[in-house]
Amino acid sequence: MNYLITKTQAMTTLAAPQNKGKLVGTQHVDTLIRHYKKERWIQNSERLGKPDSLSVWYGLEELSCFLELARENHADGIKMYFGTYPPDYAEVPEFQGRQTVVFVATKETKTNNGLSNKDIYLNRGGKMEILAFNFGCICPPFCKSKIHSSANGEFGIELEKIGISIIEEGERLIIA
Repeated sequence: MNYLITKTQAMTTLAAPQNKGKLVGTQHVDTLIRHYKKERWIQNSERLGKPDSLSVWYGLEELSCFLELARENHADGIKMYFGTYPPDYAEVPEFQGRQTVVFVATKETKTNNGLSNKDIYLNRGGKMEILAFNFGCICPPFCKSKIHSSANGEFGIELEKIGISIIEEGERLIIA
């Protein structure tokens, strides 16, 4: 994939934030979810013709096992990539077209351009495979939400209280 960047961007070295993660409060989470719904989720859902996923749930036991496997393979971090299942995804048809999060074990490495978090690959039966974790419970469709659809193709969704947004778009009032 090619990216267009300006000469100024190419000559600028970006420094990673010193703070590589911290606990946040309800207001912070609520703000992020509201902004996401307004800027991305509604448009994604309209394009898909069904509610896109808003969250991915993983059990602590499974996450712990993945983190232990990452540690055993000298990982010092985890990247979370955003992704979408292909529209013809047959393994779990309800996932078709919906977004997900995939975890990838990484190791911080020095490069000519500074520090980089490199994905870890393992030899599995003579083939190099990325050390990654996916297939959480995506919501929707697998959540305690109520999805409403009408004959004209419009839909609505009732989700958990956090992140509820009321968005005015021209003549439409969207509650998400």
